[in-house]
Amino acid sequence: MRIVIAEDAALLREGLARLLATAGHEVVAAVADAHALLNAVEVHRPDLTIVDVRMPPTHTDEGIRAALTLRSTNPSERILVLSQIVSGRAAADLFTTDAGGIGYLLKDRVGDVEEFLRTLDTIVAGGEVIDPLVVRQLLRRRSLLDDLTPRETEVLALMAEGRTNGAIAEALVVTDAAVAKHINRIFAKLGLGADDETVHKRVQAVLTYLRR
Repeated sequence: MRIVIAEDAALLREGLARLLATAGHEVVAAVADAHALLNAVEVHRPDLTIVDVRMPPTHTDEGIRAALTLRSTNPSERILVLSQIVSGRAAADLFTTDAGGIGYLLKDRVGDVEEFLRTLDTIVAGGEVIDPLVVRQLLRRRSLLDDLTPRETEVLALMAEGRTNGAIAEALVVTDAAVAKHINRIFAKLGLGADDETVHKRVQAVLTYLRR
């Protein structure tokens, strides 16, 4: 099969390319950023694209966002997300279509080369392969919303409408301080801790709510 690799770590990118070539596949492009990935897929029209989640320039979720772009352009695009992290919020979007041909594996849990290569065949054939840890993360994010109180759910719904804390307080006839406390509890229940610097907590809380 013809494959495009998008991986910013040079050693891993080259090592994966050699592994695939040894297995008889053709690596038509091996790139280091999301912009180059989109260009490579447009030019080469590969049978499969292997993409990391975190890529330049911010090293947050450029890779998986590029994957979502590819799928929105062509729902039958075959994509394997191969990452060190569980990006549940974007993975959920990848698996929302019935087109198949999608996989999500964690790098440090790929322990068998032959099984990995069979996974590629499964995805290209239209199957879906997802690491159990990713599944658990997706289910966890869904169940976390069930832990919100009715008032917290109401606050989150108003946040999803784009309202400020002051506007939420006015709508619910409570103080700004009360709204701030509700929002902090929402963040805590959704696992959006103070040490999470890779995402905007308010945006991620709203996205979790909207995807529900």
